[in-house]
Parts: sequence; C-alpha cells; structure tokens
Amino acid sequence: MPPTIADIKQLYEEAFQWYDGSRPAPVIYVSFYPYVGINHTIRIRNGAIYVRIGTICGEMPAECHRGLAYILTGKLLRRKIPKGAREIYAAYIRTDEIRMRAAESKRALGRKVVTSPLGEVYDLDEIFDELNRVYFSDTLKKPVLTWSAKKTYRILGHHDATHGHIAISRSLDNRTVPRYVVAYVLFHEMLHIYHPTKHINGRRYNHTAAFKRDEKKFAYYNHAELWIEQNVRKLKRAAKKK
Repeated sequence: MPPTIADIKQLYEEAFQWYDGSRPAPVIYVSFYPYVGINHTIRIRNGAIYVRIGTICGEMPAECHRGLAYILTGKLLRRKIPKGAREIYAAYIRTDEIRMRAAESKRALGRKVVTSPLGEVYDLDEIFDELNRVYFSDTLKKPVLTWSAKKTYRILGHHDATHGHIAISRSLDNRTVPRYVVAYVLFHEMLHIYHPTKHINGRRYNHTAAFKRDEKKFAYYNHAELWIEQNVRKLKRAAKKK
C-alpha cells in the first residue's frame, strides 16, 4: 500500500530534522498536484512548508517518497543531499511504467504553442518534404511543424516525440540566414524521429553514434555548423531586441 499524506508529511519532518536537528521541523503541508509529467515542488510561505507531489507518483512506495523528501528538502535548504536518496527515487521514476505514464500525461495535459510552418521567408513544410525525399526516401511521417512563437538563439530546434512536434527558432526565418542552415537544423530534428531516444540502464541517449554519423551526411554539414558558430552572437542580439 502506498503511504498516506500523513505518512509522507512525517518523511518531510524527518528530512528537516536530519538536515538541521537543532530546530523543530516547520509546519508542513503535503498535497498531490496534477503536474504535467514527473514534477514536484517545495516552497516556503509565511514560515510554513508547502510540498506538491506530482500525481504520477501517487502510488510510489514509502522508501522512494523518503528519497524524494530528502532531495526536495536538501534543495530548499541548499544542503548536500545524502547518498542513496537520489538513487532510490530515480530507480522508481526510471521504470518503464512510470515513463509511459509520464508520456501519457504530457500527451494529455501538455500544451504546445503552434504557430505555422510557413514563415516570412522559409516554408518548413517545403523543406521537410525535400529532406524527407533526399535523405529518408520519404519514410518519415511528417510531424507538426512550426516556427517558434519567439526568437531564440540557445535552442534553434526542438523535437517533441510525445506530441509529434518539431519547432524551429523564428530567429532563422530571416533573409540573412542561408536556406541550408534552416534545412540543417530541421534535418537534425528529423534525425530524432529516425533515431528515437534509447534508454539504457536508466539513462537517456539522444545523440547516438548512429545519429552523429547520419547527421554528417547532410550535404552542407560543415558550412551550416560554421555559419551557426560565427553568427550565434548576431542571433542572440536579434532575440533580445524588443
């Protein structure tokens, strides 16, 4: 049987005492909250502690809740988290069942800002079709393609497997940006579809050796990498303009 709210509250009181036994544990309120995916929060308000645990962990065993209690409390107090706390919690959330439930949660509750694949300069639909034909023999199913709602420079592209969604930074939808750069960034995200994330011993591998090998097959790979490296500051300035 999973622990009750009262049981979990005691685990947080225990964690506070472990970190600072010189003072009594503060008043603690614990509740479950329908966060998207696997998320939890701990806050201080008027001297009291408010803990919200993602409902996806509603059936988590007591020992795993203890590990999470020490993790969240340690982060709140900026203290070193005891050995073993992360491992026992991570072992639970890395199980296939929890990963599947997290993906379903994101699919059901997560929301994406979708604008349009047709930008002021470049058409992502057109570029996708061309890349799919040349590099994938038209085998990739087209996801939702969109330009990002805002200009970004740190992340130029993003693939969301849960929602079947690829977003390309609006910073690249500009006449000063060569078409092969936009194509390269989109090609990179398409490779995430072709080479899905692998989970090995609880770790995620997105850019496998096969992924990196295929990425270099892009005709303008070196040109695109060099252009991005030389223009990242320019993209940053453009993104920060109001």
